[in-house]
Amino acid sequence: MKLSKEMRGFQDRIGHEFARPELLVRALTHASISSPTRSDNQRLEFLGDRVLGLVMATALLEDDKSASEGQLAPRFNAMVRKEACADVAREIDLGEVLKLGRSEMMSGGRRKLALLGDAMEAVIAAVYKDAGFEAAQAMILRLWGNRITSVEADARDAKTSLQELVQAKRQKPPAYELVSRTGPDHQPVFTIAVRLDDGAEAQATAGSKRQAEQAAATALLSKLEQKQ
Repeated sequence: MKLSKEMRGFQDRIGHEFARPELLVRALTHASISSPTRSDNQRLEFLGDRVLGLVMATALLEDDKSASEGQLAPRFNAMVRKEACADVAREIDLGEVLKLGRSEMMSGGRRKLALLGDAMEAVIAAVYKDAGFEAAQAMILRLWGNRITSVEADARDAKTSLQELVQAKRQKPPAYELVSRTGPDHQPVFTIAVRLDDGAEAQATAGSKRQAEQAAATALLSKLEQKQ
């Protein structure tokens, strides 16, 4: 199989030339354009998630040999969560080579966090199947770069931190509510409110519900810290 100019450019950006280029094509094919003769990237995504996890667990252990499991777990989660994969995907312009169906393309699929994160995991699996674990590991460490060594000592996401805080106070879990959804279908904007039993609350706006919830949790944590 001969790759397009755009695909060859993407190979250069990830630093891996495929011996089996069909693996790369499959990794970048979203379910919205799949067919009986064109496989999508979902199975590769499943595998890539596991490869990424092993690479990151190993890298974090080597980076901080004195860290406990309780310290390593949130750092690991920060490195493998969908947001991190999507950030890396944006840096290498993965969205530009995604193969999408018309409806997904019209709704801004090339910029969607979930699609980018899933495709990044699929690309990892494609490299793993093409050239083995060491090749996949080298690419991951190169693309994730100093994220691994600069991850915060306490890398829990805001929602987890807020949840643990209210549990310590013996309160009910935080309640998240969609306040509004605005903007066109291809570029929606969500406003989310988070509230606690004691009446404390905060709101935030972002381009996805997940991001808005995290931002709202961050805002509420900041408010609570200022009261202490």
